[in-house]
Amino acid sequence: MIILDRPYVSDLLAETLQRLRTPVLRNAVSEKVSEEYDLELLDGKEFAARANAEKYPLIYTSSEDAIGWIAENLGPSGLPHRIDRLKNKINFRSMIEEDHPEFFYAGIDVEALRHLDPSSLPKPFVVKPAVGFFSMAVRKVESDADWPAALKSIEEDLESFGGMYPGQVFDPGRFIIEEGIKGEEYAVDVYYDETGRPVILNVLHHLFSSGTDVSDTTYVTSKAIVESGIRMFTGPLARIGQQADLKNFPLHIEMRVDGCDIVPIEANPMRFAGFGGTDFGWYAWGINTHEYFLEKKKPDWETIFEGKEDRVYSMYVAFIPEDLPVSKVEDIDYEGFAANFDKVLELRRTDWRNYRVFSFVFTETGPGTATEIERNLQLDLSQYLLLSLIHISEPTRPPSTSRMPSSA
Repeated sequence: MIILDRPYVSDLLAETLQRLRTPVLRNAVSEKVSEEYDLELLDGKEFAARANAEKYPLIYTSSEDAIGWIAENLGPSGLPHRIDRLKNKINFRSMIEEDHPEFFYAGIDVEALRHLDPSSLPKPFVVKPAVGFFSMAVRKVESDADWPAALKSIEEDLESFGGMYPGQVFDPGRFIIEEGIKGEEYAVDVYYDETGRPVILNVLHHLFSSGTDVSDTTYVTSKAIVESGIRMFTGPLARIGQQADLKNFPLHIEMRVDGCDIVPIEANPMRFAGFGGTDFGWYAWGINTHEYFLEKKKPDWETIFEGKEDRVYSMYVAFIPEDLPVSKVEDIDYEGFAANFDKVLELRRTDWRNYRVFSFVFTETGPGTATEIERNLQLDLSQYLLLSLIHISEPTRPPSTSRMPSSA
């Protein structure tokens, strides 16, 4: 079964649900999608009855916006408790504390954050919402002198993003402060099968433009990245599955690797990479992650890698810069933006007026083309924004039934 919700439902997902005849919760978003695709819609009462009849129901959500409905309707299934142990970063840290006893973290209310004395904290440290999405209101602090600017930037994010997502996705009232984790960052799309065994569907290396960059813009994958990721992460993922009691459960999780140290950063339950980003697995490896989870399939990586041994696949997420009001943007120069990539597999135009993300781009490169990836890490996106001379009021809430087009 599946729950569709804002902010994005890709054509790949909709086509998969139509083909598999997967039961879909009837809501405003699924009804909108069903205008184009023949979906098997279930009303809330029937959907909840089917889910609550099982201890480990097989349910996927296209967005964490659905977590609120799950919390209100699927208590008997145990899903709300499992979700809360993962989604809330403070609860997640508490759950895995036994495996990482040396790791410093602390929860703090937003009002206390405004009066924080950074001199008492180990450096560097990271501040982020205890319940958050993308890199909204996330800041890395290297020294005491960095704190005033970091706090000001967090306040600006709270003003910009405060009403954009429901509280189950982005809660501006509670934060976590944790020590900076060294090493390379990876994101993993994984599901836990009916026995609780983790099945990895993709491994992405998260690249940053600098040591203080915390943005979610550039991810790459390759045969080498997937193979090393499976070796590194299968054990830690199995441990997390045991701690959170996960079976028939999809998860997008971020990890940091520093030598032999592997430290989870955060876990995003009931989905894979957000905003349709999990479709990256389709363009890179021909893996339809939705179908693999719903049909309980496991990748045959040896076959999947054939002919792609030297390929590198990238996902680039393009945001409207935080210091620019969306109301000043009239349009996007997608043609100019696309020219930065040698081989575009798909360029998706997204609902930037409501979510500040104007595109997801899936690309392919070969040997010797790392310069393209490195160059785009420093890309100034403002040059592709066509600005209006007329001020338009900012939207206070995204429309509940909007569906973005999935391709240029």
